[in-house]
Amino acid sequence: MSALLSARGLTMQFLGLVAVKDVDVDVTAGSVHGIIGPNGAGKTTLFNLVSGLMRPTSGTLTLEGRDITALPPYSRTRLGLARTFQNIRMFTDMTVLENVMTGMHTRLTTPGWMALLRLPGFRAEERAGKAYADELLELVGLADKADVRSGSLAYGEQRRLEIARALAARPRLLLLDEPAAGMNPAETRDLAALLRKLGHRDVTLLLVEHDMGFVMDLCDRITVLNFGSKIAEGDPREIRNDPAVIEAYLGSKIAERLARTLA
Repeated sequence: MSALLSARGLTMQFLGLVAVKDVDVDVTAGSVHGIIGPNGAGKTTLFNLVSGLMRPTSGTLTLEGRDITALPPYSRTRLGLARTFQNIRMFTDMTVLENVMTGMHTRLTTPGWMALLRLPGFRAEERAGKAYADELLELVGLADKADVRSGSLAYGEQRRLEIARALAARPRLLLLDEPAAGMNPAETRDLAALLRKLGHRDVTLLLVEHDMGFVMDLCDRITVLNFGSKIAEGDPREIRNDPAVIEAYLGSKIAERLARTLA
């Protein structure tokens, strides 16, 4: 299968600090690709580069073969890239349904003057948008909460709402920044089940996550960063047994001890 997203030589330097250094990553269309690494490894910076919140010092990014390195976030969204954040961001005084519909703004085609006059073209697009939002709420298990104020949702429900809102932009590539953070085991299992469903909707997933069980169970391929550089890449089995990964997480002494034990 072809690469939906490709990074080549991606580097981000802040004065004397190199947060991401010469990273190459290919995210295959239809896959679930994980980015892991110890604290300070450069995972969030890499995500910010991919989503357009930061512009790399050097290197290139392509989405379906198109160079997006210099494009702002809203342009990337129009091309099929959406993102959620580690800290939940939503309009807490709006309803669940209204929050999802805000995610459709880059796909709306009705001119503003038609919306102000509420002409038939605008009303038709609004009905279609509501129908799609209802479909997404059904997908994430929040159909019965459509008219509820989003700020009153439980934490796990807010996470699922954020995913529904990102899906409202109809992305080909969805970036998930620590989607399981703060969830209890039951919520984490439900989230994993939801994310597996997205593959059937032609959505490719790229995620950063600290929960290793979650990553190993969900991802088809994993890239490991340490001190801004890529130190390993492969399927979950390969990553789990990679000496460089073990050392990055556990330290050299424990890595050596494990190597002797497994020898």
